[in-house]
This record gives sequence, C-alpha cells and structure tokens, in this order.
Amino acid sequence: MPSQALLLLLLLGELLLQAQGGRRKLKMMQSAKACQKKPSVDLCSNHCSYFLKCPEENTMCCPTYCGNVCMSLQ
Repeated sequence: MPSQALLLLLLLGELLLQAQGGRRKLKMMQSAKACQKKPSVDLCSNHCSYFLKCPEENTMCCPTYCGNVCMSLQ
C-alpha cells in the first residue's frame, strides 16, 4: 500500500510539472523574435519587474548579460 501511494504522488508531481512548463515555453518562443537586438549599456539600468513586465508601452522584457531588461520593440 505505501508503495502505491508513493507512485501516485510521483505521478501527480510529474503531471503538475508538465502543466506548469507547457505555457511558459510557448510564451518564451513567441517573444524570442523581439529580443534578438543587442542591448546597449544604457539599457542595463532599465530592469523588468519581478513578473517580467515593463512599465512602458511598446517594450518587452528580454534576457541580457546584465539581467532582464525592458527593450523597445522598434
């Protein structure tokens, strides 16, 4: 009985991990095209929020060598 409970917990944990990762990968793939520009040193002071949001319109949070920064889409 304990081994069946452990197997059930393992299966539920695996399902939860798959459910969390699926949407994030799709979102990251869609934003990859906009983040192909190289950031300047000036952008390193314009960091994204904790939830990867930018306060300005027409900007997107992109990963760079100095952390996640808000970059213009134009």
